Amino acid sequence: MLKSLTVAALVVVCAVSARTARASDEVHFPSNEDLRHVRAVSQPRLSPDGRSVLIQVTDSTADGAKSHLWLVDIKQNTSRQLTWSTPQDKRGEYSGRWMPDGTAILFLAHRGEHTQLYRLPTEAGEARPYDLKIKPPVDVSTLPDAIPPQKDVATAKTEPVAIDVENYDISPDGKLIALLARDPETPGEKKQHDDKADAVWVGHEQHGSRLYFLSPEDEKLTPVAAPPDVHGIAWSHQSDRLIAIAEGMNNAGDLEPANQAWMVSVGDPAHPRQIKELPATIQGGAWSEDAKRYYFLAQAEQDAPPGYHDLFVLTFGDNSVKNLSANFDGSLSHELPLPEESKVLAGIQMGTRVTVLRIDAGKTGADKLEPIKFDTATVTQLNTNAKQNGWVWLGSSSTQQPALFYAERLGHNGKSLNTPSSIPQSWPRVSSQIVQWKNDGLSIEGLLYLPPQAASQKVPLIVDVHGGPTGAFEDGYYPLIQLLMGQGWAVLRTNPRGSTGYGASFAAANKNDLGGADYRDIMAGVDTVIARYPIDSSKLGLMGYSYGGEMAAFVEGKTDRFKAIISGAPVIDQHSEYGTEESSWYDRWFYGKPWEHAPDAWRQSPLAEAGHAKTPFLLLQGEADKTDPLGQSQEMYRALRQMGVPAEMVTYPREDHGPLAGGIFGSPSAEPWHGFDGRQRILKFFKAAFGE
Repeated sequence: MLKSLTVAALVVVCAVSARTARASDEVHFPSNEDLRHVRAVSQPRLSPDGRSVLIQVTDSTADGAKSHLWLVDIKQNTSRQLTWSTPQDKRGEYSGRWMPDGTAILFLAHRGEHTQLYRLPTEAGEARPYDLKIKPPVDVSTLPDAIPPQKDVATAKTEPVAIDVENYDISPDGKLIALLARDPETPGEKKQHDDKADAVWVGHEQHGSRLYFLSPEDEKLTPVAAPPDVHGIAWSHQSDRLIAIAEGMNNAGDLEPANQAWMVSVGDPAHPRQIKELPATIQGGAWSEDAKRYYFLAQAEQDAPPGYHDLFVLTFGDNSVKNLSANFDGSLSHELPLPEESKVLAGIQMGTRVTVLRIDAGKTGADKLEPIKFDTATVTQLNTNAKQNGWVWLGSSSTQQPALFYAERLGHNGKSLNTPSSIPQSWPRVSSQIVQWKNDGLSIEGLLYLPPQAASQKVPLIVDVHGGPTGAFEDGYYPLIQLLMGQGWAVLRTNPRGSTGYGASFAAANKNDLGGADYRDIMAGVDTVIARYPIDSSKLGLMGYSYGGEMAAFVEGKTDRFKAIISGAPVIDQHSEYGTEESSWYDRWFYGKPWEHAPDAWRQSPLAEAGHAKTPFLLLQGEADKTDPLGQSQEMYRALRQMGVPAEMVTYPREDHGPLAGGIFGSPSAEPWHGFDGRQRILKFFKAAFGE
C-alpha cells in the first residue's frame, strides 16, 4: 500500500506550455497529447527583501521533465528563467534557496559526475559548484574479508573523494550551510563493482547519509558526529544550533518507529546530544523565533494509521511536550510547521479543502485554532522570509488552474503572480460538486465532476478511488479529470472511511476492515449519484491506483455492476505483499503480522474473492515498484486468466510506484511515453466497455 497521506497530491501544481495552446480560443477539453505538455511549478521561496519569488519549474514530459529555477518579480508581475541544464544533466536544477543576504541563490544539479551544490550570484555571473570532498568514513573494500582481497590495505593512503549532495539548509545568518551527503564510493569499492564482487549483505549496509557543516566563504567542510541516515535539518533562528532527524539504518523502521532527534551545536559538532523527549515517529519541525520552543510533526496520539500526524511543541525550559492539534476535526498535511511571531502555522486538510491553520500555543481549547481564509479550495507550500513581510503559496480549485499567489499579510486577498507558463484559457472550468451520503452510521462525501453532455442526457460514470488508504481527494484542478470529462464521462472521486480530512477516528475507521465498510461507502456513493444526477447506470467504470488499485481488485470480486475496472499498482495478496514490499510497518497497523492473523490478512486480500470475478480488468504496473511490487499484479492477472475473465496487464520498465502514478495523472515524467500509454489504455478500455 502507498504510505503517503495524499495520493491526490501527486499532481500538486500544473501548467501547460503556451505553445500547445490551440489557435482557437474555443473552449475544449485537453487531449491525451495535451497532458504530455503539462508543466509543474513548486517550491515558492520569498526573497529576503520581499520583492521577488524563486520558484522551481519542471518542464513538460515532452521536453524532458527537467527542473529549472525561475524568478518572479512581484511588483512588475513578470518572470524570467535563471538556470539551464546541460544535455548530460537529466534532472536539471532543483532545491533552490536564497542566501539570507540576498546576494546569491543556491541550488543542486548533476552537471558532471556528481550532484553538487551551486552558488549563483543574483547580480551577475555564472553559477559555480562548491568543490566538496571528504575522506570516506566507510570503505568496505578494506575490510579483512573483502572480496577480492586487496594487498597492502594498511599502507594505502586514503585520498579525499567527491561527495553527492542530497539536501541542504542555510543558517539564518548565512555563515554555515548544513548539508546531507551519502557516503561516497571509494576507488576500492568501485573496483569491487567493476569486478562484479558486488554481493549484497542484506541488513548490513554501512553507508549512510551524513551531516556536514559547510562554510560558504572558505568551503571548509566539517563532519557532524550525528548518527548516519539524517533526513531532516532545522536551524534555530539564532544560527547557533540545529536539530537533525536521523532514521535507523538498514530499514530499522520496518520493526518499529526508529527516528531520533539530535541537538547539534555549531561550536561543538563532534558532540551532538540526543533529544530523548522527541518521539521515534518525529518527521521534522521548526524552531520558534525566540528558540524557546520546537514545533514538530509526529504520530497522532489517538489511534490512527502510521503517518497520520499531530502537531506538538517541545518547550526547552522544562522539556515538556504538548499536543497542539489534539481532537482537531480535520487532518494535518505532511508540510512542516511554520512559526509566525508567537504562533505557528500548519498545513491542514478539512474535507476536500486544503488550507492553513494558525495555532496559538498559549491558549487552550478551540480558541487556539484559527483556519486562515484563502480564495482557493487548496493551498499548499506556504512560504515567507525572515522578516515575514510577505507570503507566497500555491493555490487551485476545480475552476482555478494552479497558480502562484502573494499577499503582504496572511488572510488578505492573494495576488496571482505570472509564472513562466499557464494553462490556456481554452481549457474548461467545470466546477466540482460536493456530494454527501451516509453509510453504516458515517457521513461520507465525494467530489462529482459532470461533463457538459450531462445537461441534456445521461452520461457514463467513472468512479475514481484514491490511494493510501490514508489519503484523500482534494478540490483541486487535475488534468486527468479534464481528460475523462472530455470523453463525455462524469467522474466521482470518493473519500470513504480511512480517508484524511475528517479527523483521526474517521481515518482509523477501516482498521482490520480493508475492502469492507470502505467498499460499501463507495458503492453507497455510486447509488447516491445515480439517484440524484443524470448518470447512465448501465455504463459504470471504476479505476484506482495503489490502494485505489487494491480497491479496484476488491470490487472485481464483489460486484458485477461495472462494465470495466482498471487497477494501478495494487495489493492483491496481503501475505505475499507484506513479505516483499519495501516496508511493512504501515500495513501491520491494519491487520497485524499476517502469519499471526492469517484469516484477517486473507479476508482483506482481493485474491480471496477472485473466484467471483467477471468484469473486464486492466492492470497497470511499474516493474521497479518497491511499494506494491510487480508480483502483486502478476498474481491477479494469472488468477483472472485462469477464471476466464477478460484481463489485460501492462508493465512499465524502470517505473517505481509514485513516478508512474504521477506520469499517468499528468505530472511531468522522465519517462516520455509511459504516462501517455497509460492514459491511452484507460480511455480505450472504458470506451470498449461502454460500446463507444
